[in-house]
Amino acid sequence: MARKPAVMYRQVKGQAYTRKEYMGGVPNPRINQFDMGNPKEDFPVTVSLCVKNRVQIRHTALEASRIAANRLMSKQVGVANYHLKVKPYPHHVLRENKLATGAGADRVSSGMRHAFGKNVGTAARLEREQEVLTIRCNPQNFGQAKKALWKAAMKLPSPCYIEVEKGRHLLN
Repeated sequence: MARKPAVMYRQVKGQAYTRKEYMGGVPNPRINQFDMGNPKEDFPVTVSLCVKNRVQIRHTALEASRIAANRLMSKQVGVANYHLKVKPYPHHVLRENKLATGAGADRVSSGMRHAFGKNVGTAARLEREQEVLTIRCNPQNFGQAKKALWKAAMKLPSPCYIEVEKGRHLLN
């Protein structure tokens, strides 16, 4: 019985596989930008999205959560009124041993013999309570930042929580 790929890559097992110079053809991470909005402004409130469990997050999930948070913030607050940062970088290379199916698969495939696998993507390994996304904003935009991080959390494979790191005294 085959497991779903999302569940298969979520768990952190074994050593990290990161040395890209020894492997041929590692796909580039899908994350286009790690800093969005206005990085030069000094905003008084900092809100972060943290994972509850130790988890691997694929580069596609990181990009989806970044897009969800950035879209909401840019539409409702404006690009100049926040700074969104993606904290982890997907270093870990994921491998998959693809098995042939259908008629004549037994003659074509080698089964689990030489089952090292081919590179299929990258993932970021996160420890418990590690930050995934951080939004810096003004106190009046705190509600939108919280909503943006909640929408981003829906795209990630682990339960998440939102933590106010800086500027808690400014929020009423």
